[in-house]
Amino acid sequence: MMATNGKDACGLNGDGPSKEAPPQNGGTGEERFTFSPQPTLEDIRRMQAEFTDERDWNQFHQPRNLLLAMVGEVGEVSELFQWRGEVSEGLPGWTESEREQLGQELSDVMIYLVELAEKCRVDLPQAVLRKMALNRLKYPASKVHGSAKKYTEYQD
Repeated sequence: MMATNGKDACGLNGDGPSKEAPPQNGGTGEERFTFSPQPTLEDIRRMQAEFTDERDWNQFHQPRNLLLAMVGEVGEVSELFQWRGEVSEGLPGWTESEREQLGQELSDVMIYLVELAEKCRVDLPQAVLRKMALNRLKYPASKVHGSAKKYTEYQD
């Protein structure tokens, strides 16, 4: 997992990590949420590999099975949001128990994603950097600012 907000941690803006961000989604420009620096994505991969090896589960953890398990976990995340209408950033009104459950389900999704990437030999951090660079080309801020259109809908 990235240590700070995505674009700064990836060095895409050249300024290094920052705590302040411009106002977003009608926000006031208050401090952005950041992840803790540890464990790294590689640490998570290694911990899951050890967990799987200790249980002799590699025979079951093939790409298709991992993908289907991850989709099931995404469904469990969806259930937590079902019937709530729009949920604001920060999850106001959620109990500590609901937040803990969300953290557990999101962790399940991430663990399966990291293991799937490992089994498919995808260097996930590098793939993320390449994808973010591609997205910057497909969605230049000067063209798409404030719009949710797909990149194929923009005219040059």
